[in-house]
Amino acid sequence: MSSAHTKSEHGHSTDHNYLNHGSGIWSWMTTLDHKRIGLMYFATVSTLFLIGGFFALGIRLHLAKFGATPLLEPDTYNKFMTFHGAIMVFMVIIPGIPAFLGNFVLPIQLGAKDVAFPRLNLASYYIFIAGAAIGASSMIFNQVDTGWTFYTPYSTAKTSNGVILLVLGAFTMGFSSILTGLNFIVTTHKLRAPGMTMDRIPLMIWALYSTSIIQILATPILAITLLLIGAEKTLGVGIFDPDLGGDPVLFQHFFWFYSHPAVYIMILPAMGVISELITAFSKKTIFGYRAIAYSSVAIAAVSFLVWGHHMFVSGQSTLAGIIFSIITMFVGVPTAIKLFNWISTMYRGTVTFEAPMLFALGFMFLFTIGGLTGVFLASTGMDVHFHDTYFVVAHFHYVMVGGTLMALMGGIYYWFPKMFGRMTSDLGGRISWVLIFTGFNVTFFPQFVLGAMGMPRRYFDYLPEYTNLNQISTVGSWLIGLGFVVGLVTIIHGILRGEKAPDNPWGAKTLEWQTSSPPPHENFINTPTVTAGPYDFR
Repeated sequence: MSSAHTKSEHGHSTDHNYLNHGSGIWSWMTTLDHKRIGLMYFATVSTLFLIGGFFALGIRLHLAKFGATPLLEPDTYNKFMTFHGAIMVFMVIIPGIPAFLGNFVLPIQLGAKDVAFPRLNLASYYIFIAGAAIGASSMIFNQVDTGWTFYTPYSTAKTSNGVILLVLGAFTMGFSSILTGLNFIVTTHKLRAPGMTMDRIPLMIWALYSTSIIQILATPILAITLLLIGAEKTLGVGIFDPDLGGDPVLFQHFFWFYSHPAVYIMILPAMGVISELITAFSKKTIFGYRAIAYSSVAIAAVSFLVWGHHMFVSGQSTLAGIIFSIITMFVGVPTAIKLFNWISTMYRGTVTFEAPMLFALGFMFLFTIGGLTGVFLASTGMDVHFHDTYFVVAHFHYVMVGGTLMALMGGIYYWFPKMFGRMTSDLGGRISWVLIFTGFNVTFFPQFVLGAMGMPRRYFDYLPEYTNLNQISTVGSWLIGLGFVVGLVTIIHGILRGEKAPDNPWGAKTLEWQTSSPPPHENFINTPTVTAGPYDFR
């Protein structure tokens, strides 16, 4: 969708951009502009990420030494595990790309002036803030130690009432997720620019659209589960606690019926980002547009059918285990479609290696390792050995951190010129990538070996033969932390002192690059008319 494919000039006035549309903190707090709301999500999620990262570094620092150390007592270690997991999953990775990049990019890529329900969009942000505040208060004042999964009966019968506050926080943030998903679906269907059919929308939109379906259908299951925990905790109703006639395995069914689709709430938007980066930095029409688009919908559909692979050792029948194993392996088909199409897009393309592209390549490498190791865990026989070991920890992080956060960093560097009208230092971005990519592999690849050796996860201490690999893993965590610090400094420097960005510094074809940088308040001075596909490189 180059400028040649639109029938109107979009204007390039710098005094009419959304950053200058109203000044002062109150104008931001009450804004209905999707772009400003996206940036507010970015500031909030980034702050929470730094807090969650602090707990991660504390855990790794503690595990650098075999035997009891003065750094973390056993109870404190459990609390660090809970805080790190709950913050990173519910407050960072799930809302990260959809709420931040999705809010900023989706309406502009569709040629719309805003999302369908701007007031609901702002309300979603404040609901997220309220939920995060409730969850954080439970961590600070009640110091919950259940882990981010809240497994029963420990979370209902053995711990303080802080669990109720923490699940209330997650419950509240769920409403933000549902409302954001609803807004994106309606916007995609109703506010597309003239000429933009569903087979002309960017792949980022397809990814966010599929994610929104999961958010709307799966999140209520989590809400019901959390309400049942609260009811059992406060009213003594026997739902999950066996002492009250409940069934703790029932909680696992409920929790993972939401939480495995939630994995794709985290990863599908990341795949959408990668599709945009690969085609933009290969200067080539993306290979297999429809296959990538429909594979996003296929992943969303299959994600609801695989929760049982988390429960191979929980006593479910052999037949159920076989069925869940087969369906889980089937998820690799639409995922592989995306990966091979990205590789095919780069083949004979004019590939350049700016910072966003490096993060895209890092995503492809790390997510592939995460996906392949998932096949091991999908096999019932091997899962018995690997279950609740550091192999699972490594697999989870290769998918979530190696996937979602690599894509998020790539997306930030890619759309930064459009957000702020300035360029970041490409050298700073590359240094950040080297540190994060290297540190990530140094941190988590040894954990595959530790898991194969039998080291259990969530343990305060370990056997002496695990010491060397744990120390290597801890050194890697410092490199990751340094890489994100460099990335943060690069972003702040870009905001304050970055060179003025052209409207389309990457030569991309989607609509957001056909308006000014930063965009006007209403995104386009005149509504664009679309006459070609989103990646029409000629």
